[in-house]
Amino acid sequence: MGKSKQIILTHEAIVHKIKRIAYQIYEDNVNEKDLILAGIEGNGLLLAEELKIVIEEISGIKVHLCHVQIDKKNPRNQIKTCLPEESYTNKSLVLVDDVLNSGSTLIYGIKHFLNVPLNQFKTVVLVNRNHKKYPVKADFKGISLSTSINEHVEVVLNKGQFEAYLV
Repeated sequence: MGKSKQIILTHEAIVHKIKRIAYQIYEDNVNEKDLILAGIEGNGLLLAEELKIVIEEISGIKVHLCHVQIDKKNPRNQIKTCLPEESYTNKSLVLVDDVLNSGSTLIYGIKHFLNVPLNQFKTVVLVNRNHKKYPVKADFKGISLSTSINEHVEVVLNKGQFEAYLV
């Protein structure tokens, strides 16, 4: 017998949360001309792409996407980005991932970007779980869940079909 999936966010709910988070990011960066959305490869990058669309629709901010490659099994391995450090130096940067679970991916991502001076540094997750091993928080989040350590959150961000499940 397979594990049962319980839907925690429907497509409509995720679209609403993306818009709400985009407005929060805009309000936090209202005086910025440029903004870097650094999406962690996979769903973090897909979420960053969706946020970019909304932020550019509602504001005059030019949003630049930064692909962040982190080995989620070994986050201490070298992190790679598609942008050179000088392109985000003295800019406002938002690190984006789909789920904040133990916090290891987010904290090592944060560590990488602290090598250069930034105007502001914030974090975004769609789902914030309460099982952190590291002292890291999401500045903007879609939903917070208290789950058991054995439960898993699965986020699906396909074009035209977004869903989040508790497995």
